[in-house]
Amino acid sequence: MPTQQQVRHLDATELIAAVLDPGSYRSWDAPVVDPDPGPEYRQELAAARARTGVDESVLTGEGLIRGRRVAVIVSEFRFLAGSIGLAAAERIVNAVERATQEGLPLLAGPASGGTRMQEGTIAFLSMVKISAAVRAHRQAGLPYLVYLRHPTTGGVMASWGSLGHITVAEPGALLGFLGPRVYEALYGIPFPENVQVAENLFDKGLVDAVVPPWQLSDVVDRALSILVSGPNPRVAPPRTLSVKPSKAGAWESIEISRNPRRPDLRQLLAHGARDVLPLNGTGQGEKDPGLLLALARFGQKSCVVIGHTRPRPSQQTAMGPASLREARRGMRLAEELGLPLLTVIDTGGAALSREAEEGGLAGEIARSLHDLIGLNSPTVSVLLGQGAGGGALALLPADRTIAAQHAWLSPLPPEGASAIVHRSTDFAPAMSEAQGVSVASLYASGLVEHIIDERGIGDNGDAALEAKAFCQRLGQAIEYELATLSSAGIGELLPQRLDKYRNLGGLAAPSLISPSSPDTFGAVTPGLLDSPRMQELDEH
Repeated sequence: MPTQQQVRHLDATELIAAVLDPGSYRSWDAPVVDPDPGPEYRQELAAARARTGVDESVLTGEGLIRGRRVAVIVSEFRFLAGSIGLAAAERIVNAVERATQEGLPLLAGPASGGTRMQEGTIAFLSMVKISAAVRAHRQAGLPYLVYLRHPTTGGVMASWGSLGHITVAEPGALLGFLGPRVYEALYGIPFPENVQVAENLFDKGLVDAVVPPWQLSDVVDRALSILVSGPNPRVAPPRTLSVKPSKAGAWESIEISRNPRRPDLRQLLAHGARDVLPLNGTGQGEKDPGLLLALARFGQKSCVVIGHTRPRPSQQTAMGPASLREARRGMRLAEELGLPLLTVIDTGGAALSREAEEGGLAGEIARSLHDLIGLNSPTVSVLLGQGAGGGALALLPADRTIAAQHAWLSPLPPEGASAIVHRSTDFAPAMSEAQGVSVASLYASGLVEHIIDERGIGDNGDAALEAKAFCQRLGQAIEYELATLSSAGIGELLPQRLDKYRNLGGLAAPSLISPSSPDTFGAVTPGLLDSPRMQELDEH
């Protein structure tokens, strides 16, 4: 959450002391080798070293945060405005490479005016090799966390300051590409106020949180508790594996799912998850209240969560294109950090507006489907309540799908389908039955594998009647599915995922399926029409 609380800006040594466990810091810094400076620059370097007590604009090393070993890179703004020259860049790259080699998560705390002007273009080009080192660290599946401090601008903000898996910022920090003093010198007018401040960047979805330095260790600890997981836990099969579909009609389920008191994604995370760290926006200047992105642990199993949020009073949360761009950020995080992905579907439909069309909603749905069906991470989707149209479909493809008994999935809300077929919404109940939108139909088709019961009287039970207990049951089911999938390799999961969707409906042409080719929708699992589930349903 953003905060307007004023804080004193710490120097590099103070920040290290505030974040790391007492006495745990160990420097990695070797003596710097300066480029061949002229007399004036030599004097500036000497004066900066005498004034600050450090030899360059960055300090690097390692320490413990709540007992966990972490590498750190921290800018010293008092040293020539934290600017990055050749020596500072080399120190940063060496630290990033060492963190990668030793398999350590990396916390960066930049505070810099950017490139060191005294060293010119060659120093400017150093941002390329720093970015390359960070890229290699991320590609190794290691967390890269960034704490943007006051001020961070120029080439630093445009390189290693903006590459974090998670990015948080210091309250009131000046953050941006363009230094306001440069803007005023070039254009003769001040840069607009309150644009390049941490709180505004949070509002625009560019940073995940705004926290003071003394809370940073809490955020890092929560993040790494989720991101740096241990061995895959063994999870006992939950009782919900034996739950069967409700016998309620499709329209009854739809009406139950629209209960405004029905538990939503927020309640699932509050009651069903162990640890939750919300993230914020696309990181590219967009955020949309229609989607929630978070890191979470269900029991002992960590995952990235993306899901629809139910509307709050006076708030429109229909999923727009920015929602899916944020969702795709979550997909990239899951792949890069080697975490499973959980998607939660609960939407009355995607946004229907000029802004959504001009923002490329259809293309974002297509790209979301494209990314999910081939995602190189285990995936679990949850049909929690409403599941209307492309807004639901965009988050659906997964290795395993869990459904609440009264969830549903349809091409349009039933009223819309009725309007298309009958030119009236009066036939919505009949359309919902005819279209097979209920969990019973989805279970029979093989889309849903795991059902969570909703308590109440008979088959018309409503999760709203015991929201906390329902969320706890669902959380246990999620932990089980995540753990089970994570015990298999992606080389096994991906062909099975493709085969699952290739065979939905039972009309796949056998002649087009090559079981011997790993690059086709091979017959990895039995056909849906021959499955034990279909035989079980036929018997009933």
